[in-house]
Parts: sequence; structure tokens; C-alpha cells
Amino acid sequence: MADDYVRRTAITRLEVTDEQRDLLEETITEWKCGCQLATDLAWGKCNAKSDVQPLAYDDVREHTDLGSQHAILATHQAAQAITGCLERRSKGKTTSKPTFTAPTVKYDTRTMTLFDDDTVSLSTTESRIRCPLALPDADDGYQRQYLDSDDWSVTESTLTARDGDYFLHIGFRRGKNETEQNTAEDGTVLGVDLGIENLAVTSTAYFFSGRELTHDLREFEKVRAGLQQTGTRSAHQTLEQTSGRELRYVRDVLHRASNAIVNEALRYECDVIAFEDLTNIRDRTGASWGHKWAFRTLYEQVEYKAESEGISVKQVGSAYTSKRCAECGFTADENRLTRADFCCQKCESAANADYNAAKNIGMRYVRRGQQSSRRTGNSQLALKSGAVTPLVFR
Repeated sequence: MADDYVRRTAITRLEVTDEQRDLLEETITEWKCGCQLATDLAWGKCNAKSDVQPLAYDDVREHTDLGSQHAILATHQAAQAITGCLERRSKGKTTSKPTFTAPTVKYDTRTMTLFDDDTVSLSTTESRIRCPLALPDADDGYQRQYLDSDDWSVTESTLTARDGDYFLHIGFRRGKNETEQNTAEDGTVLGVDLGIENLAVTSTAYFFSGRELTHDLREFEKVRAGLQQTGTRSAHQTLEQTSGRELRYVRDVLHRASNAIVNEALRYECDVIAFEDLTNIRDRTGASWGHKWAFRTLYEQVEYKAESEGISVKQVGSAYTSKRCAECGFTADENRLTRADFCCQKCESAANADYNAAKNIGMRYVRRGQQSSRRTGNSQLALKSGAVTPLVFR
């Protein structure tokens, strides 16, 4: 069972030649085609891996250049995506057939081999390639605790292309020990604040900027307004095309943001990712409708991606998270000097306002656990400098 394991991901860049780059690009392209083909065949019919694989495998092999094992993995990826849609639909959420546009490809122990000389062998559409892992010079880099340990075994991993580079998200797992067989309330919590200037900020001081998204949403809105005012048939067709481009663009931004949040949780070995309650987030942030939709979609993406890593995603009350000092607990309107700046009027602690809010959100979940009779006393908040078990403010 997945709950019997602790799962972690170690991310490292690959050093590739031009020839290897071309093979990886081709493999990513074929992977997306294979996943989409399997999804198209199974959508509305089945979602279990054991059903999707026999239904779609032959077609994936015939119409793509994927090898046999990658074709199987593509059918499994389709099954997982369809299952996620059905789960969201069961909760009353609107869903549509999954589309695969992200520049990624999955690997398992049959299609990927790690070697002791810090190289990795990867299957492609033509042949296997072997390339070095661009690891930090320091022997104590965080990847080493997994690569050099006999306790951690390699599981399914993901190759991602970004800005001309290739990053391997290597999956590891180990069995839980007795002290780890507890509830999520007893683990490490990552707090996440959502906003406009910064789309997401974590309690570990990871900032995912929202400036570009805000600017582009406004530009899309201007284009839509102009086309709607024109009112011609051609304008209507252009409007539909523009809406499609906007949706794909926003989903790509949210995909990158959700991956970053989950990876941050994995990096700090978190058991819970805590968000503030999204019910009235538009009023609290002054966000547009587009932002409100983006916030909810981001939360849902983090939710299903984190769950596949064994991490729980929760929401906590949002009251005063932007006005409360994360250091001393003093709460006042005057603490929030500007949208970006926070300075406690009592202890004079100063911080980025979104970062302060992220810590408050995480601590609110931790304190909620402190009041639970199920707690074993191990809950703590993940911070950039480590983790802390906060005291309850009186």
C-alpha cells in the first residue's frame, strides 16, 4: 500500500549533448501523443489501469514511436488523469477530458537506470542514452541523502524540459518506521499563501511570481472586450480562439506553480500542504474572476499531485492571516503597511507580507492539530531555515 511508504523526489539537471537533446525532445513529443491517444480511447469507457492498458496499448504502439514499456506507462498516465477527473466530478466540480501539453515524460525502473558514477540511462524513441547528473559539488547536497542511501529505492520518475534544460525528478521511497505510522496532523506542514503580486508564497520562502499572469490576464480581458464589442461572426470565432489560448496559457502557469509547491513540500519532507480557505479569496485579495478561477484550479492541481506523493492538502480559516504577526501573534490592521510589506507594531518584526501570511496559514493548521486528541505531539511548521513547533499565542 502507498501509505506504508515515505516518498521523496530529488531533482537534478541532466548534462546532455545535442544528439541526446534531439532524442529527448522526440520522446517527449511521442509521450504526449501516446497519453492523449490512450485518453481519447478510454474517456467515458474506463479508468482503471488494468482496463485502459489492454484497450489502448496496441494503438499507442502503432501510432507512436514509443517503446513497449513507455507505451504501457502512457496508458497508466491516461488512467490516472481520467481517475482524477472522475474524483473531481464526484465532488461536484466541472471537468473535461484531460489534454497532455506539458513537456514531460515518465520513467520507471525498466526505462531508467541510475549508476554509481552519477550518470543515468534513459530510454528514448530510438535507443538508450546515458548522461551525467549535474549534482552539486558538495557531498552533502540534498540529493545525496537518497542517491547514496541503501534505505531509499528508486521508483517512478519524471523528465521535464524547461528553458532549454532537462530536469529529472527522481522518485524515491522507503518503508515507514513505527514512529511514522501516525496521522497527517503529526507531521511537517508547508503553509501556502495565494495572491496577486505573488501567485503563491510558501512558509519556506519560495516565491512564485504572479506579475506576468496578472498582466496577461488583463491583456486577454482587453482583447475579449474589443472582440465582444465588434460582434461580427469573425470576431466571435477569434474570441473562441483567444479564449482557448488564454485557458492553455493559464493552465501551463498553474501547472508550473503546482509542481513547484509540491516539490517544495517534498524538499522539506512535509506531510501536509496548508492553504487558506478559498471561499472569499476574491474579496480578500481584490482578485478578478480570472484570478479566483486560477486560485481554485491551482489548489486542485496541488491536491491531486500531492496526494500521489502521499502528502495531504488542507484548508484553514483565513481570518487575520495577513494582519497577524507570525513571530509574536500580535494582530492589527496597522501591521500590514502595504500590499507587499509587513511590520509588527509590537515586536517590530518586518517581513514580506505574503511570506508572513504563509507562515500564519501553516501555523494555524499546526495549532489546530495541537488541540486534537489524536495528536502525538510531532507537528511542526516547515520554514526556510528548518522547522519549528510554534507555541500557542494567548
